[in-house]
Amino acid sequence: MVLTLYRDQPASETLARQFTKDDVLARLKALDARVRRKGLESLDPQRNGLITLGSEIDSEGRVTKNSYGVLHLPWRAEEEGNWAGRVLAELEEIKAAIRDTHGTRLRFVIWAGMGGSAEDKAMYQACGLLDKGPRLYVLDSTDPAKLKGILADMTRRAKAGLPDILKSTLVVGMAMGMTSYEPVVNLEKLFALYEKHEVDSKPNFIYMTLPGSLLDQFGSARGYRRVQLQLDGGNATAGRHSAPMTRGSLYPLGLAGVDLDHWLDGARLDPKTVQTAWQLSAFLQAQAEAGRDKVTLLLPGSWRGAGIWTKQDFEESLGKSEAIGIKIAVGEKIRLANYRRPKDSAQDRVFLVVQRTGEAGPDTAKVAALRRAGYPMAVLKIAKGAPLSAYMQFVHYVVFGLGYLRDMNFVTQPGVELYKAITNRIHTEAESAGGVRESEAWKRMVDPAFTAKYRGGVSLHFPFTNGGSAEDAKDAASIYAALLRDRIASGGIDSAELTFFGDTRFAVRGRAVRRCLERAGDAVFRSRLQMPVDVYEGPAMNHSYHEMIIGHGKCFSTVIMTEKQESIPAAGYTAGYHTAQFLATQMALAEKGRPVVSILLRDLEEPCLNALDEFFQQVSKRLK
Repeated sequence: MVLTLYRDQPASETLARQFTKDDVLARLKALDARVRRKGLESLDPQRNGLITLGSEIDSEGRVTKNSYGVLHLPWRAEEEGNWAGRVLAELEEIKAAIRDTHGTRLRFVIWAGMGGSAEDKAMYQACGLLDKGPRLYVLDSTDPAKLKGILADMTRRAKAGLPDILKSTLVVGMAMGMTSYEPVVNLEKLFALYEKHEVDSKPNFIYMTLPGSLLDQFGSARGYRRVQLQLDGGNATAGRHSAPMTRGSLYPLGLAGVDLDHWLDGARLDPKTVQTAWQLSAFLQAQAEAGRDKVTLLLPGSWRGAGIWTKQDFEESLGKSEAIGIKIAVGEKIRLANYRRPKDSAQDRVFLVVQRTGEAGPDTAKVAALRRAGYPMAVLKIAKGAPLSAYMQFVHYVVFGLGYLRDMNFVTQPGVELYKAITNRIHTEAESAGGVRESEAWKRMVDPAFTAKYRGGVSLHFPFTNGGSAEDAKDAASIYAALLRDRIASGGIDSAELTFFGDTRFAVRGRAVRRCLERAGDAVFRSRLQMPVDVYEGPAMNHSYHEMIIGHGKCFSTVIMTEKQESIPAAGYTAGYHTAQFLATQMALAEKGRPVVSILLRDLEEPCLNALDEFFQQVSKRLK
């Protein structure tokens, strides 16, 4: 890999030399060897700073988990050999069990997981790596609409009844947290469908998790096959770091016929490439220290689907500091008018351009225009034959490098844990109160004193945000604009998110919502306010990049949900838990002092979405 830096000011060379001076790569390998020889009890965080960066440590200073698997798994694969053969043999066993039990071939895979347990699969799918083999569906939401959409698509493709479809489906549950409940919600509903249709589910369910976790309790009680995540037998990866080297990443690739030997080889970076990654870390750190912490990521067409995965790896890993952050802007079209001029003291952009040899680069002419204009830029050139795994492992080293320079633990995720804890509290209350809309959290959100109706079934809710000048605003669009102006004037925000709590992948109306929010992102934030905006789907973003929004802050959050929720009566699936997550997202942000508003839509029909479009157009006008 070749890295070229433009406008490297302040110069990052001193930071880059720190990795060589400190002999970081050799120390990482020595730490890995020590853990293997002497165990976690031999690690003293007081004597080795690398331990505090990549481990989980309890209140008494004891290391409870070494999380450097993200870096050492390629080393282990090289030492042990034949990881690809082992994965393929295991997949043949799984397919054989389905064939022997049901007399059918494997046609579909439903992968139930959140955040890091799912984003790599979504990336592989978007990059075309899963086009062959059984069709894979990422089930990363507790919105019944998503599972309903998946089942409808399977039915359409199979042209068969649900019992036959269930027989030819592999259901995979994955969760790397002890208390991760979302995959269990979906697995329980899928299990109910197998039971209802009297289909033996035992050969069709496998799961990957920690011993004793909620997912393990679900799977073991039903006799399902538990698959150890790491092929080295260890437990040294966070969910977002499980790709590209664990079974959670290799299973879908193996089922799709990807050359796993080539894939594994690609993730083994030589020392020179590792130093190149740390050179990029130093450049990004120097830019962030100068106030340019909005990294606009531009990917080649074949890897464009890697944007969200990359964003998650950076932001969930490095989002713990209010003093310094790093926002990865993905999916943007290059428009110079949307960026402040290079000499503007408020200019906070830096561009990371990834190119593949022999492939047309991303927006080549506009990238050249950005460079000529004087924006700081890093251009990474990757050989055409390199698999996506090489890019992924490179990104892991860049993220670690930033953690090293910031003296920041890059494996924990306290913000995600906060939101999950609040969700569980609301869900428990709702069960005894008669439904989530009887909970105190819901009542607080819809308090008339903090609600502004818009036409067409759109309403704005802002109980978790101090009104400020919005108190004098007369309508919903004016209130929203006033809240934005206040935060911008105080320096409290420099980015935004528009997150729809619902399915934007399979549902036609959900895809329409996504397009509406993209238009809003352009009209209000990118164009009018010249700031990056994340447009995504909840609650997946809570497990992906929400750590930066909660931990670092400076983001104006808008979460959207429809009052008319889907359900799957045959599986007893309602949107209660999904709504609890919607509420918990707002409460977690509010608890950390982050600005957040919500928008409720009467439904997802065209008149209501037209009204939502108009609402954001009016906001844009009021910000002019």
